[in-house]
Amino acid sequence: AYNNMGIALNYKGEPESAIISCNKALQINPNFAEAFLNIGIALKNKGELEAAIDSYKQAIKINPEYAEAYNNMGGALKNKGELAASIKSYEMALKIRPSYQAALANKLDQQSQICDWVGLEKDRDLIGNLGTLNEPISPLAILPLEDSPERHLIRSEMFSRSLTKHIRPLKAAPQPFKKPKRLRIGYFSADFHVHPVAYLIAKVLEMHDRNQFEIYGYSIGPSKDDDMRQRLINAFDVFVDVEDMNDQEVAILARHDKIDIAIDLGGYTKYHRSCIFANRAAPVQINYLGYSGSMGANFIDYIIADPVVIPSGYEQYYSERILRLPNTFLPTDNCRMMSTRLMTRSEMDLPEVGFVFCCFNNNYKIRPQEFDIWMRVLLKVEDSVLWLRNSNEWSETNLRSHAEIRGVDPSRLIFADRVPMDEHLARHKLADLFLDTFTYNAHTTATEALWAGLPVVTKAGKGFSTRAAASLLTAIGLTELITETERDYEALILHFATNPERLAKIRQTLADNRLSTPLFDTELFTKHLENGYQQAYQRYFDGKRSEAIFVPEYLN
Repeated sequence: AYNNMGIALNYKGEPESAIISCNKALQINPNFAEAFLNIGIALKNKGELEAAIDSYKQAIKINPEYAEAYNNMGGALKNKGELAASIKSYEMALKIRPSYQAALANKLDQQSQICDWVGLEKDRDLIGNLGTLNEPISPLAILPLEDSPERHLIRSEMFSRSLTKHIRPLKAAPQPFKKPKRLRIGYFSADFHVHPVAYLIAKVLEMHDRNQFEIYGYSIGPSKDDDMRQRLINAFDVFVDVEDMNDQEVAILARHDKIDIAIDLGGYTKYHRSCIFANRAAPVQINYLGYSGSMGANFIDYIIADPVVIPSGYEQYYSERILRLPNTFLPTDNCRMMSTRLMTRSEMDLPEVGFVFCCFNNNYKIRPQEFDIWMRVLLKVEDSVLWLRNSNEWSETNLRSHAEIRGVDPSRLIFADRVPMDEHLARHKLADLFLDTFTYNAHTTATEALWAGLPVVTKAGKGFSTRAAASLLTAIGLTELITETERDYEALILHFATNPERLAKIRQTLADNRLSTPLFDTELFTKHLENGYQQAYQRYFDGKRSEAIFVPEYLN
């Protein structure tokens, strides 16, 4: 009973109380492996990873066949950055229970992180059914592995049901008699610090029309003290750190604050807290920006998109109603500063002469399909190199090995280390062409390349995550950089790499369009977003069901 109470307290978001309760169970039975497991879960939720791992090890010492303990230990090792050890832990869970879908999904996710394509290929036939039959998995784990919006929706629906089956949601708030003079918009995120989501949304928060809106920020994840967090705190009218509050308490707080529209900026990404919205933090709730797909949740009313990222006819793959902005779903900051310091290629370990292909996407987004093309292009374009992001030591080693297997000198892969953001933006100018990934496109990274004047070549797929770059290129008037097939993608890259005049013309078009097209018009974007908010709330206020919303290009 003490152990079960600990489980319930963990679900409730009270890890300290959960640990106390599980320790009482261990006082009664010191060999109770499940209590050690649940203490480990609570410690991991608190961010005490080393202590969590020790607790999982205690559970395994008592029960060497404890698959759940190995699976959870894999998650703690992942969060510590010990990716190879994390994979081994998931493999132990699967050795004990070969049908353990959550462990398989977690293992595949980490193999993606380190670009272990050989390991991924062994389980390729199992990916389609993962999380779609009888056992929920984290939908984010499979997003980079297949372009199937239909199955992504099923995974999200199953995952959402698993998250909410243990809670009793708050009763719906009564319908208001009077429409508020200013709508209160609540943005909920674990990423209110230096993070891609923060870089995208910061200027929009600052630009919101305070005559129409009051802007609240709820920080639901670990606090990180950096310049971006301070900027965001200043951008909100009210900012509250609610990391230590449980989900229902956060929902009650949002209701007390009279939030009219709640924006979930995280979806099912790290530190997600979907149960806040299951408790109806606000009468209108929107999935936006952080998660590239449907949440499959009956408590999320809308997903913000555009005509490219969710084309007409694809609505069936989203449980939410589509709120379509006229240009692009992705916000940008047209005040981002680039370093004016003179940079050289040699400073970045790049050859001073030769064509530089670039992809600063996280390495987990790289799949063999596009990598094969990149290697063929390197072999055809003399003195060319591929400039990649250094995500982790294992992915760098594996990608070099994959290059060598394909007949490419591994030294032609150059890995970029982290630098200050203004220098990162500026160093794009040293590259010639940005090559996008297929199954999970560049999002923030594409806006950074385009802002710096670096053209991006993409291939559009079917799902949200496979069409993001096409949305951005459409909004900046460069649809000629969007391809539909691998063959056309490869041909276009080769065309630019071997036709300097054509590439120069594209770069000039990009320079001309950068501030004259909608992509980097933050003020216009904010007005479109606000119109969408007003339409969504008006439907609620009128007592109408949520339906598709189209924001017009030209506003009165």
